[in-house]
Amino acid sequence: MAEAHQAVAFQFTVTPEGVDFRLSREALKHVYLSGINSWKKRLIRIKNGILRGVYPGSPTSWLVVVMATVGSSFCNVDVSLGLVGCIQRCLPQGCGPYQTPQTRALLSMAIFSTGIWVTGIFFFRQTLKLLLSYHGWMFEMHGKTSNLTRIWAMCVRLLSSRHPMLYSFQTSLPKLPVPRVSATIQRYLESVRPLLDDEEYYRMEMLAKEFQNKTAPRLQKYLVLKSWWASNYVSDWWEEYIYLRGRSPLMVNSNYYVMDLVLIKNTDVQAARLGNTIHAMIMYRRKLDREEIKPVMALGIVPMCSYQMERMFNTTRVPGKETDVLQHLSDSRHVAVYHKGRFFKLWLYEGSRLLKPQDLEMQFQRILDDPSPPQPGEEKLAALTAGGRVEWAQARQAFFSSGKNKAALEAIERAAFFVALDEESYRYDPEDEASLSLYGKALLHGNCYNRWFDKSFTLISFKNGQLGLNAEHAWADAPIIGHLWEFVLGTDSFHLGYTETGHCLGKPNPALPPPTRLQWDIPKQCQAVIESSYQVAKALADDVELYCFQFLPFGKGLIKKCRTSPDAFVQIALQLAHFRDRGKFCLTYEASMTRMFREGRTETVRSCTSESTAFVQAMVERSHAKADLRDLFQKAAKKHQNMYRLAMTGAGIDRHLFCLYLVSKYLGVSSPFLAEVLSEPWRLSTSQIPQSQIRMFDPEQHPNHLGAGGGFGPVADDGYGVSYMIAGENTIFFHISSKFSSSETNAQRFGNHIRQALLDLADLFQVPKTDS
Repeated sequence: MAEAHQAVAFQFTVTPEGVDFRLSREALKHVYLSGINSWKKRLIRIKNGILRGVYPGSPTSWLVVVMATVGSSFCNVDVSLGLVGCIQRCLPQGCGPYQTPQTRALLSMAIFSTGIWVTGIFFFRQTLKLLLSYHGWMFEMHGKTSNLTRIWAMCVRLLSSRHPMLYSFQTSLPKLPVPRVSATIQRYLESVRPLLDDEEYYRMEMLAKEFQNKTAPRLQKYLVLKSWWASNYVSDWWEEYIYLRGRSPLMVNSNYYVMDLVLIKNTDVQAARLGNTIHAMIMYRRKLDREEIKPVMALGIVPMCSYQMERMFNTTRVPGKETDVLQHLSDSRHVAVYHKGRFFKLWLYEGSRLLKPQDLEMQFQRILDDPSPPQPGEEKLAALTAGGRVEWAQARQAFFSSGKNKAALEAIERAAFFVALDEESYRYDPEDEASLSLYGKALLHGNCYNRWFDKSFTLISFKNGQLGLNAEHAWADAPIIGHLWEFVLGTDSFHLGYTETGHCLGKPNPALPPPTRLQWDIPKQCQAVIESSYQVAKALADDVELYCFQFLPFGKGLIKKCRTSPDAFVQIALQLAHFRDRGKFCLTYEASMTRMFREGRTETVRSCTSESTAFVQAMVERSHAKADLRDLFQKAAKKHQNMYRLAMTGAGIDRHLFCLYLVSKYLGVSSPFLAEVLSEPWRLSTSQIPQSQIRMFDPEQHPNHLGAGGGFGPVADDGYGVSYMIAGENTIFFHISSKFSSSETNAQRFGNHIRQALLDLADLFQVPKTDS
């Protein structure tokens, strides 16, 4: 009971002599330190708000302007052209020692200097926004930079040379432009031409022209109006209608997973790995709160939007009957932990001090050693987050809106993130190809009740010390969680370290109170709902086929010798593999980012083009000379690269049509063209995972420090989901998903076709390769 007494700041007893107070100095100390820590955070946020608000200016530059104005006045030079005198005359007359002519003059010069300084900041910020609206550099050939782009780059560097904080560029980023309807429809018709016969294409062309001439002008006006008013005309609708209004299970359908380093192991001790990892995560959160993380920069000079990072921690998706809500807290001092059917609350701080890795290891070991059994209904409780959203919303309202269930649920939802301690062991063994797929399946859905799929992310820990993440998709896209994961893995491997026996460095504090078991009172009716959600989730998980593999013959290094981008190379290989697998082409989705614009998220690249299909058909026919095939390949690659650049610069197809469709629904306008476009299935959904966004270590010196990327479930029931990471110069990781219930798909078969397609492309260019 010592811990319980320490948790109370004071106690009192009523006696005949009066009220007897007993204070707990230790508890009061923690309350005091916690308050100090809270005020420190407030002051840091105020300071950062000021520094961010005046970027690219600074308080120092304001002082320089004031001193220059005052100095010129002493030299009898009026740089204000009389404005200081006007300001002085407008100041209210007063009396007292501070209303002397000299004081009034200094005050007038300070006001004038502040006005010049603010005007300069506004001018530089608008100039930077104008410069960042230039995207011509993206369309220039590699190694052939124009003089205009060189001048542009110099100007951008000059205006952003002062050390920026994470959000310094947010107000200088341009808004996502609304494309012309005619341009979007033209690009759309080009994208579907290889998928339709002449009759189908003619019908679609007529629908498109009718829409462009009759319905689109009215819808476009509303969209342009929104683009003037909102920070981004797509992102809020995309978050709400694509993610939060979805009523199907998040597991497999929306959430995605991220793998650990797969070629090395730092320790086999589960609790120790968690101690270092969670300490690194909270260090990252501290940097995030203080805006000490450098913004991601393209080419080292073009800033990417950072707004998605705001909700990385302390965020939960709360279910609703019609739409979910993202609940984000400014701070959270604990994590929620699941182990063997029990839920725990683990504090991350002692007073204002972040627990050290060895302390966190001790706390997790206490959970692992806890022999207590689950309470009735507790073991499979998280299956509610894996099933249908409506059922979860109804159960939440009926059984978790009061009492101990409400308090326990709040402990989970208000946690910094969720931690799952698994009893199974998974690790990639290069000698056992199936090991990577089993590892991926465990991360994607687990056993359907040992992940809290509503949290912004769940940190998954296996018994052998291997880790992984399962991330909710509504709050941000994969590169955001990848940024965190890269920092955490680098910090764990190169900064924190382990003892020879695999434990965290240093001695823990045994006086720390142990983690707290969450208490539940789950009635039989709720247990029936939990079991129903579990059966829905289990059926979905059992239907997913996941095939993950490491492609070893070559990577980015040899692809570049083909004089094409690695992404275009892989995408064309996917088209070839899919045609060999299914005997036909399909609508293909590749995710690209629009983070060069304020609050930008993603855009679709339609990778199945007339150029790529022409190349694939020529490859399949096997009657063309290699020189002709290379020419067709280069045309397809150039087309793909151009489409990717158009998508990144706001000239994509699908987000524009999506928003036009929403406006038509708001206005009650029927559009057969938009209805058909939005109902087309993506039978091949692809995504490339960035290997490195921050350099935590030199990959040439540590070539085995490779993550395997991550993956997601298939978007269409009869389609494939493919994610890939071009991991350095010599290898590529693939994650392929499909459904067993579809007789047309087979993830492993498709993976073998991808392997062969890559080898065939390499052979086409006579790229030296090793045996696969």
